[in-house]
Amino acid sequence: TMKTIEINSLVLAYLGDSIYESYVREYLISLGTFHVKELQEKSLEYVSARSQSKILNDLIDKNIFTEEELEIIKRGRNQKSNTHPKSCSIQEYRNATGFETLFGYLKLENKIERIEEIISKIFY
Repeated sequence: TMKTIEINSLVLAYLGDSIYESYVREYLISLGTFHVKELQEKSLEYVSARSQSKILNDLIDKNIFTEEELEIIKRGRNQKSNTHPKSCSIQEYRNATGFETLFGYLKLENKIERIEEIISKIFY
C-alpha cells in the first residue's frame, strides 16, 4: 500500500480542502446560521486562501503544530502550482495549500482527534 507521505501534496491538499470546509460548514450551522447565502458568505472568513493563510500563520505563532506537521505544511506550501486566485497573493495561496495539505494528510493517517484539536483552536 502507498504511504501517505508519498502522496503528492496537491492531492493531499485537494482532500484537505473538503475536510476543512466540512468542519467550517458544521461550525457555522451550529451557530444557528441557516440561510445558504449567509453560510456561503460567512464560510469565506475561513475557507478563502487569504483567510487560511492568516489562520495558518496564527496557529504557527501559537506553536500548536508538531515538527512532523510543520514538515507536511512546508511540503504543501512549496509544491509548485502554476495558478493562484486573483483574490490573494502567491504566498497566501501557498500557505493555504500547506494548510489544506495538513488536513488531507491527517485524514489519511486517520488522525481525526488531531484534526479536531486543530479545528478547535480555529473556532473557539
